[in-house]
Amino acid sequence: MAILVLIPARYGSTRLPAKALADIAGKPMVVRVAERAAAARIGRVFVATDAEAIRDAVVSAGFEAVMTSAAHQSGSDRIFEALQAVDPEATAETIVNVQGDLPTIEPEAIRQVLAPFEDPRCDIATLAVQITHEAERTNPNVVKLVGSPIGPTRMRALYFTRATAPWGPGPHYHHVGLYAYRRASLERFVELSPSTLETREKLEQLRALEDGMRIDAEIVDTVPLGVDGPDDLERARQMYGVS
Repeated sequence: MAILVLIPARYGSTRLPAKALADIAGKPMVVRVAERAAAARIGRVFVATDAEAIRDAVVSAGFEAVMTSAAHQSGSDRIFEALQAVDPEATAETIVNVQGDLPTIEPEAIRQVLAPFEDPRCDIATLAVQITHEAERTNPNVVKLVGSPIGPTRMRALYFTRATAPWGPGPHYHHVGLYAYRRASLERFVELSPSTLETREKLEQLRALEDGMRIDAEIVDTVPLGVDGPDDLERARQMYGVS
């Protein structure tokens, strides 16, 4: 199975301008993400960006980059344009989307996102972590995955929400925004219009569920740090041993 790892990295960011280029222990954040993706050793890695400055930083660090439109509203649209540019002959069957603001993601987690594809019925694969901190259950910034267990470490996603769900005793799961797509599934997804629940929850993955696509999640142990603002950036620097 040919696999491509694509990292969408746009220049604009409301809370942290040019965050893809933010320095983490002497290297831009997007380069740190590319290092983690390459260490997973699952396939060729490309950064898909709308900024020459990001492309130049990535190439200078020894990684591959491809320019994409600045008009994209989502990472999925950006990686689809990149896919067409770097693999026009459609040799890659699986595309892994690693967000460009996950500089501490473990390479093993990137490998684990492929596990649900053991079932040929799975269209899109992702990750989830059981919530252990009570505050996360009610935090709308922590996206919850509601699903049915289909194995010791796997669930079939039924819904994604910012609310606390499901109701009643039992575990809740933090959704990790790392995705693997079968090529045909990504092609199908980007052709869809934003859906009702996606617009309401502001969660792009609901578009796939509302269209009848199947999303399975592998349950992993750790939530990677997503850098959304200055505080997250400082935490990432500390995790790299820089204060």
